[in-house]
Order: sequence, then C-alpha cells, then structure tokens
Amino acid sequence: MKKKLLAFALCTGAYAALFAYSVHSEQKTATSEMTDVSRLMPVKIKQTVKGQEEKTLIDTVKEANRKNIKISIAGAQHSMGGHTYYEDGIVLDMTGYNKILSLDQEKKTIRVQSGATWNDIQKYVNPYGLAVKVMQSQNIFTIGGSLSANAHGRDIRYGSLIDTVKSFRLLKADGTIITVTPKDDLFTAVIGGYGLFGVILDVTLELTDDELYVMKTEKMNYSTYSDYFSKHVKGNPDVRMHLARISTAKKGFLKDMYVTNYVLADHQDQLPSYSDLKEDEYTGATKFALGLSRRYEWGRNWLWDTQQSYFLSQNGAEISRNNVMRSESKFLEYENNDNTDVLQEYFVPVKEYGSYIDDLRQTLSDEELNLLNITIRYVQKNEKADLSYAKDDMFSLVLLINEGFSKEDQADTARIIRRMTDVAIKHGGSYYLPYMTYQTKAQMRQAYPKSEAFFQKKRTYDPDERFMNYFYQRYR
Repeated sequence: MKKKLLAFALCTGAYAALFAYSVHSEQKTATSEMTDVSRLMPVKIKQTVKGQEEKTLIDTVKEANRKNIKISIAGAQHSMGGHTYYEDGIVLDMTGYNKILSLDQEKKTIRVQSGATWNDIQKYVNPYGLAVKVMQSQNIFTIGGSLSANAHGRDIRYGSLIDTVKSFRLLKADGTIITVTPKDDLFTAVIGGYGLFGVILDVTLELTDDELYVMKTEKMNYSTYSDYFSKHVKGNPDVRMHLARISTAKKGFLKDMYVTNYVLADHQDQLPSYSDLKEDEYTGATKFALGLSRRYEWGRNWLWDTQQSYFLSQNGAEISRNNVMRSESKFLEYENNDNTDVLQEYFVPVKEYGSYIDDLRQTLSDEELNLLNITIRYVQKNEKADLSYAKDDMFSLVLLINEGFSKEDQADTARIIRRMTDVAIKHGGSYYLPYMTYQTKAQMRQAYPKSEAFFQKKRTYDPDERFMNYFYQRYR
C-alpha cells in the first residue's frame, strides 16, 4: 500500500502537468483577467461567452465581425502559451457545449460536441465494450482542444488523432457552418491548427474495442532502448500500448530507463472483471511526493527509485484499455506564488534516440534546469496535418519542468528550452506546439516545414484574422 501511495502513477505522461482550469461564467461575463494552466501569461480580455447553444456561437462570431473584435476558443485551457485567449478579445468557452450526439456500435463511431471530454466518451462507450482509439493519457481534455493540438497517446498502432476523425462541423469566421472531411483542404489545417480557422462544433470519431492487457515492465539502459523497441515492441502484434521513462535523478541522469508494455491478454473473456472505470486515488500523498522532487535533489532521487520499484512490482498486473487511458492528473495541480510547472515535448526519430540523449545530457550538464520527469512514447510517421510533428517514426519525450515566475527565471528557462530545441532539430526531430512559445520563429519554421503553407491557409480562410491567439501572433 505504501508503495502505491508514493509511486503516484506518473503514468501521466504526455500532458502530465495539464490540470484543469475552467472558465466560470454565465453566458457572458465582462472584462476580466485570464490565463491558462501555466499562469505565466495573464491578460485582460473583453468578455467570455459560454457557448452552450449553436446559435450563441454563431451570433458571437457575427457580432465580433461587426465590431471588429478578435475571438479565441477555449476548452479546459490546458495549453500553456496563450493559445486560448487574446488581449481585449472574446473567449468562447466551449466546455458547456458537451453533448454526446450519437453512437454507432456496428461501425464503432461516435459523434460528440467539441466541449465534451474524453472522460465523457469513456463513460458513455465503456458499457458497450468500446474504447477510444487515440487520445492523451489523461481523459480531462476536451475533444475540440485535442483536435486542435492533433493529440497522440500510448497506442503504438493508431498514430495521431487526425487518423481517427471521420468528419467535423466547423463554424467559420464569416458565421457560416460547413462539414469538413479528410478530402477537404481545411481538414489538415484545422486538426493541429490551434483554433485559428473557426470553431469545431462536433466531430465523428472512430472507436475501437476495449481490451484486457497485461503490464510488462523492465529496466534498461538508454543505449539499448531504440533497438529493443524496434525488435520487441513495434514488431510484436500483441503489444498494444507502450510508455517509457528515463531518469532525471542525479544518479543515472538520462541513462537509466524503465519501459512498460501493455500486452494483449490471452483470456479476453475476463475483461468484464476489469472494466469498471478507475478514478484518481491517493491525491494528497502523491502531490506531497512530487513537491519534494521540485525542491530537493534527494527528493527527485527518491521519487525515481520509488516510481521504478512500483512499476516493476506491477509486472503481470492486468488492466483494461479504457483504464490505461485514464491516467491520474489531480495530484499535478500545483499553485505556488513563486513558481509553476510547464511542459516541453520533443520528437526525435527512433534511430536517433541514443545519440540525441547523449547530446541532450551534454547540453544540460552546464545548466540549472529543474527537470522533474521525462516520459517517452512512440509516434509513428504521420504527415497528414499541415503542422505535423512526426516526420518520421518518432519517440516523443515529454519534459515536466518547474519554472519561476520572475522575468529572469522565465528568460533563463526560455534560453535553455531553445538550446534543447536545437538539439532535437539537429537530430531530425521537432517539438510540440501547445506549450510556452519560447522557441524562435526560425526554430518553428525548421521543425515544421509546412508552416508557411499553414499560415497562408489562415490568411485565405480568415483574412481579417478574426480567430486570434498568442501562438499565431508569435509565429505567423
């Protein structure tokens, strides 16, 4: 029990620090200060509009056109670089636009409004023995937000979220609504487009079957990981999901690893015994443990040892697919007046992993970066989205970083992040865009070679720049 309390399932991974921030309002609220989960970019906005009805959304867009006001689109606001708001603009809060509209069991598709969360979908489809194909490890995100970031997760077969979208309805800048399918020009811009082309109203998604998995965890050295993955994970049809961690503790820094594979169980008939959906547990204890790792080197060392021993102790444990995709998140909620937790995510080709880690270790050897955790996933090559991050078969490394609020601390963190980005780019990699916009415009263009075509689409479909945010302002 004690191990379980202290291990705190940092199976959180890719969006680990993205705890909930909700916009609380009636249908409209007056001018107020808004920020996102990073708390690093507070600005004054004109108003928040709670979009519970389609007519409200249409009327808001038309009114913004008449008055020449910028619009930003927000779900649960888990992005970290001002992607969901803009100074003196209107914020469309989509969290109340959250109905599940239809389920086709035979075709394994579901149609949902964009403000629904993955948790809403999981609760709805779990009794039917169905599961989501692609999503983040946490289920707290809205569907619209996940589409806007073209999310990815643990499943090694299904790639990025764009591959699971059958169609969606989009409210455009001129106030009209269109249905967008994979053959349409806007499809590849809107998915992974950070809310710059309009409001995603509802979407039809592909589902898959819920399954029973056996957890298989083992330790290894970073130098063998790429070869291990290629031989024993990617080539094994029974391995459905995969994640790994590499040590941020002083002992074994960027060398020691452990990996967990979720292997298809032989006795799928026992799935009903494991299908009750789990909820967050031991939030207080796990929050305390993470707090120690933020403040003390010994805390980080202890955390790594505890995590590792816990996951190794779970070898052979059985878990449903739906529960694998319900990683804990509440323990990551963190409020401190001096510092905050931020994420960075880098993608590097599988074959470059070992040399990339060596370069990253060397880069960080002379830096003071409060690096708390690194989680690793696999993302197969997928260049469908205009802003595609997976130009090759990639490992995704998600870095959880504690950063100070002062201008000096932010500037120093930004400098280090730009150095780390250069390392990823050097190895043919890229970085993920939903986080603090510390990277330079040149780095963004290098990591995303189709970005100019993306921004040209923006100018074509939204010439007045009605939909606006700080990501676009930074990189356009």
